Amino acid sequence: MSLQTKIMEEMKAAMRSKDTIALEALRAVKSAILLAKTESGAKEELSEDEEIKILQKLVKQRKDSAAIFTEQGRADLAEPEVAQAAVIEKFLPEQLSEEEIAGVVASIIEKTGASSMKDMGKVMGMASKELAGKADGKTISTIVKQKLS
Repeated sequence: MSLQTKIMEEMKAAMRSKDTIALEALRAVKSAILLAKTESGAKEELSEDEEIKILQKLVKQRKDSAAIFTEQGRADLAEPEVAQAAVIEKFLPEQLSEEEIAGVVASIIEKTGASSMKDMGKVMGMASKELAGKADGKTISTIVKQKLS
C-alpha cells in the first residue's frame, strides 16, 4: 500500500471521528506529496526515500513551530503542533535510539579514520546516508560532534 493510499485511509478515519488535528496534519502530508509529484515532472510515484524526506520535513516543521510557540509562552498554539507531529510520525519508519545512532557513528568514524572536527563533513555525509529516515539530522550531528571532539 502506497503512502498516499495510507494517508487517504487515515484521512477518512479522521473525518469520521471528527479528529480535526489529525485531519489537518494528514491534509498537510497529502498536499506535500502532491506538490512533490508535480515538481518532479511526469513521474507517477515518489520513491520511498522521497516520501520519508517529505514526512521528516513536515515533522521537523511542526516541532520547530512548537518550540517557538513554547518559547513565547503560547502553549495553546504549541500543543496542536506537537499533536500533528505525532500523527505524521506514525508514517515514518521506526526511529533509532541515541545509543544505536552512536554505535553507527562510531563504526563510521572507525572506517573513515576520522580524528578531529575537520573530518565532520565526511562523517556526517556517510552517517546521513546510512541513517536516512531512521534518525533526525540534528541528533546525528550532535552525536558526531561529541565523538569527534
